Amino acid sequence: MTSIVPAARTRQLRRSAFGHHAAMGLAATEYSRCADLVERIEPGQWAYRTDCPEWDVRAMVGHILGMAEMAASIREEARQRRIATKVGGEYVDALTDLQVREHASLTTAELTRRLRRIGPKATAGRRRTPGFIRRRSMPMPAMEVDGEPEWWALGYLIDTILTRDPWMHRIDLSRAIDRPIHLTPEHDGVIVADVVAEWAGRHGRPYRLHLTGRAGGTWSRGTDATAIEMDAIEFCRALSGREERPELLTYVPF
Repeated sequence: MTSIVPAARTRQLRRSAFGHHAAMGLAATEYSRCADLVERIEPGQWAYRTDCPEWDVRAMVGHILGMAEMAASIREEARQRRIATKVGGEYVDALTDLQVREHASLTTAELTRRLRRIGPKATAGRRRTPGFIRRRSMPMPAMEVDGEPEWWALGYLIDTILTRDPWMHRIDLSRAIDRPIHLTPEHDGVIVADVVAEWAGRHGRPYRLHLTGRAGGTWSRGTDATAIEMDAIEFCRALSGREERPELLTYVPF
């Protein structure tokens, strides 16, 4: 998990590269694809381990559901944030632990039904967030980069991170239950291209990158760069910290 650290409020905000309308189209598709995959989980697979060491498949679905419920309702967002803040320590860890615990008593059928129902509501809740709110800073730094706190505009959270999170967990789930993941250039390729642009901006060096698969593409900047070729999904998994690939130079939040 990323670190929540105190900092002075003089900073450059990280903002979403997506227009709000386009971002909500990606959100709607991603929630739907997550629900599609969860509906294919077989009874014996809910206890399978995932790439997030503390979570099995059931716990991960509980987290995805909890985050979507948080996005769907201002009241629910405030409730979860209030409880997680009171716990102390790492806010993100406290929040995700709350989501997993609060859904632990649901049956797998209930988890599946509720995830299907919440997707459109989560998209609608995010879509309703007005521009003047999306332009504001989050109340605390979101993570630490090279020893410095990084501050996000709320729009970066709403339009980018809240879609990247279920997208990456859909990858985690597909790997855990050994199911092919549904990928298209029009959806997953757009998410990957945004990750590539952020990655390139974060490390700021010349690069030549060729990502394979249906979500892949080719990007470059400058000259005298060592070529990197790998699968698009594995590239994103590595940037999220799920694999050790030091040649990629930097982390990107998911």
